[in-house]
Amino acid sequence: MPYSDSPPPAPRIRWRRGRVTATGRRGRDSLELTVEVPEDGVVPALAYPSLVGIPQVDDEVLLNTTAWAQGLGTGGHAMVVAVPDRLPPDPEGPGHLVKARYTPLQVTVQGVDEQETEHHATIAEADDVRGMPVVVADLHSALPAVLIGMLATDPDLRVVYVMTDGGALPAAFSRTLDTLAPSLAGVITVGQAFGGDLEAVTVHTGLLAARHVLGADVAIVTQGPGNLGTGTPWGFSGVAAGEACNAVSVLGGQAIGALRISDADPRPRHRGVSHHSLTAFGRVALGGVTLVAPRGLSSELGGQVDEDLASQPERNPVVWVDTDGLDAALGLSPVPLRTMGRSYPEERAYFLAAAAAGRFAALSVPVPEDTEAVADPDAAVAADVLADAAVEGEPGAGA
Repeated sequence: MPYSDSPPPAPRIRWRRGRVTATGRRGRDSLELTVEVPEDGVVPALAYPSLVGIPQVDDEVLLNTTAWAQGLGTGGHAMVVAVPDRLPPDPEGPGHLVKARYTPLQVTVQGVDEQETEHHATIAEADDVRGMPVVVADLHSALPAVLIGMLATDPDLRVVYVMTDGGALPAAFSRTLDTLAPSLAGVITVGQAFGGDLEAVTVHTGLLAARHVLGADVAIVTQGPGNLGTGTPWGFSGVAAGEACNAVSVLGGQAIGALRISDADPRPRHRGVSHHSLTAFGRVALGGVTLVAPRGLSSELGGQVDEDLASQPERNPVVWVDTDGLDAALGLSPVPLRTMGRSYPEERAYFLAAAAAGRFAALSVPVPEDTEAVADPDAAVAADVLADAAVEGEPGAGA
């Protein structure tokens, strides 16, 4: 049947009206609510004030309860669509980039790459990121561990997070970002994602903005919270990690893969090195990506990781990185380290791999061309020894 002759599809949203009975945690652009819904009872809800205003106790709110009612992994809250009796004022800010396009809640933001911004000329002229190391991860939960690995290695690094649109579109959905903000030089939301310190149209312009506008030494690229997977080889949102690596490569950066490693996940496809990493980095990242494996794993898991990575193409070198001190640093994380419902240290291998990727990136920051030669030769030797000790090309015992 031709598309134009097909009957309208079935409803896709479970709408409800409710009344706010309490307000809870407030983030940069999020507000948690308790809402009494006649058909459902007490429902946890989430509002984005920049979209719907600031709901107050006794306000009637219109809710999208679809994911919440289905009990999906990302459906812990109903989403506030509107406060019908108290709409927010009209937006007055600049910007012509439309994100979440052609949905009822499409938003207009100012992009770092659009013509009316002070940065347009910079982005228009930039064509590379000057060798900047970029750690690319499959899941948003890797972000804090990667950052910890970077700053534990060099606390003076300027780190920018580039958030892609494979998971949550609003950056405000991430509690992690609220807490990590003081440790980041900025957040750039790209594609359909929005709510960062800067907005960009693509991963490419997001990376260029990280380097040339925010002055990043290193960058981290992941999707927002809420990975989507179907249990099929290609049906997962993290496949875009490989595409992000291609963007890094074409812009002259160093693509570094944070491997998804686990000995706690009950699903065979995610034990050892997850098929997500093997597919995204091994089959999609055509420009090559350095794959970082952490030392300090059990002999059994280290051997499994080594075996899983043996079939990677030649363009993807594998390095085993020393992890001394990273467990202690992860234990001091300012945010809870959790992935797929499991926390550190249960998922130690996963978070250790992410931190090791961050450490490798920190050690790979290019030396500026105008930097004077090191006056103390002993200091130069010490730096070389540190790099050699931290990065090895084979797993060895106890990897």
